[in-house]
Amino acid sequence: MTRLVIFTAMVMFVISSSCETFSSLIGNSQVAPYVQSGMVRIPYITWGGDVATFYANGGITTSKDSIFGKLGLNIELFPGDDFVSQAKDYVTGKSPALRGTFRMIGMCSEVAGSDHRTKAHVVMQLTWSTGGDNLVVRPSIKNLNNLKGKKIVLQKGGPHVGMLDDILDASGLSWDDIKVVWVENLGSGPGIKDNTYAASLFRNDPSIDGAFVISPDVTGLTGGFGSTGTGAEGTVKGARVLMSTKEMSRSIADVYAFRDDFYKTNFTWIEKFAAGYFRACEELIQFSKLYEKSGSAEYTGILKMGQKIFGEDWFPTLDDVHGLIADCSFVGHPGNVVFFTGKNNLNGFDAFHEKSLDLAVKLGYAGSRSGFFPSGLNYESKTFTEYLSGIKTASEIQGREKFKAEAVERQILALEQGVLDENTLLSFTINFEPNQTEFPEAAYSQDFQKAIALASRFAGAVMTVRGHSDPTLTLLNTINAGIKKGVIQKTGSSGNFTYYYSGKKLDPSHTKSIIDAIQSGAFDGVAEYNPRETMQAAVNLSRQRADAVMSALVKFAEKKGMAIDKSQITPVGVGIREPIVPKPKDKGEAQINMRVEFRLVKVSGEVTRDTDFDF
Repeated sequence: MTRLVIFTAMVMFVISSSCETFSSLIGNSQVAPYVQSGMVRIPYITWGGDVATFYANGGITTSKDSIFGKLGLNIELFPGDDFVSQAKDYVTGKSPALRGTFRMIGMCSEVAGSDHRTKAHVVMQLTWSTGGDNLVVRPSIKNLNNLKGKKIVLQKGGPHVGMLDDILDASGLSWDDIKVVWVENLGSGPGIKDNTYAASLFRNDPSIDGAFVISPDVTGLTGGFGSTGTGAEGTVKGARVLMSTKEMSRSIADVYAFRDDFYKTNFTWIEKFAAGYFRACEELIQFSKLYEKSGSAEYTGILKMGQKIFGEDWFPTLDDVHGLIADCSFVGHPGNVVFFTGKNNLNGFDAFHEKSLDLAVKLGYAGSRSGFFPSGLNYESKTFTEYLSGIKTASEIQGREKFKAEAVERQILALEQGVLDENTLLSFTINFEPNQTEFPEAAYSQDFQKAIALASRFAGAVMTVRGHSDPTLTLLNTINAGIKKGVIQKTGSSGNFTYYYSGKKLDPSHTKSIIDAIQSGAFDGVAEYNPRETMQAAVNLSRQRADAVMSALVKFAEKKGMAIDKSQITPVGVGIREPIVPKPKDKGEAQINMRVEFRLVKVSGEVTRDTDFDF
């Protein structure tokens, strides 16, 4: 399953071609004070992270023996998939809370900030989306570098708006560089075929290059993750998943926000609400592990609760609810510590705050930037430390390595020898001078900043640092060794030579053929010209440069106080295998080949470390 399977109702506010403001969408809803009486009404949405809320509350209304009940809370949960209605309840004082992705909260920031009583405090992060949100593309798009000028289907106002914004930023593009086709709906309900749904329009209109869809639609369009559509059984020929939140795992953050008048008078209540949710996450994760290993009555009960609340029409089996939970990563207390207090956190509150306000103005939801507040919770208070088991400081968490280094190296090596291009999400290069071995901050700070930002946002992908060398010396040694051995014949005059090898015309610009011939031993045995040795030296030099760039990158991050997961970065020596100019005519063309390339690469889940919380 996936995020918000009933997205037909989710996020009912839309971006029209005229970029309708959020204030016009909620209409003449007058701000009213929040007056607490009895149960506190709190919205939920159809997402795996909200199953923990159900469990903490013991159902729609608080059960006395539930986590929230024992903390003295009294809550009535109500469906908030219609975000406009949710915002109306928030503004008019019917509910003190907003529940959505961070970027969704940003969409109504101007409305919430228009009155001091409703100015929002983002008090808690629930989860990251680490699966279920996907960009499906046709063969015209090989990687994210190919998006310029393409036509992309996007649901109006949903979480994928922020995901696309992140992708464009990573690719160095703007919204003006692509053609967005807006649709009303995203979900994959039974029998849905009309063109108001992203997946349906992608299927029915061959001019569409890509579409943001949820997991059930991935199966229908491509045949499943890792598959390419054949055109049979309703799949789209050539369609595949280019990007998923499995790789872009720091793009969609789910949060709760509370209005200022409630926050100031109910701070202790909010602290207990957060602690209770974190406790529910801890227990849910442990029950889930038992369930997958040998079964768990507690987890089965939680799944049944989720199925009942979400509706059996949309979740006919317990495995559907389990799949919804699996599509998200709970962050718990440790993740909130990092999100709100981690210094220079590229995926923390400050960074998301700026991006969400920028996006709201950029797309016309807001006429001006009107920010909101961070949680302000004391994560070292007794409310948390004496109640939870997963207590860690930001410094402890930010040093955590996510990937198994040896497994990553094995997988990257296999990809280098096979389908690396098919697994590449995005790439960019930096160039250097001949024999350069140092990469000073003064010259490369912008490149390093970009690489760190990409690795941080695409936390589920591996970044390879691929060193490349110029093939000129290897080509010269190959030709000279071949002529001396008599296996290469040269005809023509200076500047217009033609070469023949084994009776066939030899093209020095066909790099693979040259490498294959060298590796066959055809040019071995000539003392003064040894192309095999020269080619290996180029591999060694390119690896040294990749190592030097990686070392400089890590030092740059440490100097700037930016968290970087060294296990996510793998240096590779490519040598002369992939020259931009296969047969350079001068030093200028040769220097183009002297480069280091950063690539974001998809890897399988087996290379990641197990963790209770995905910080």
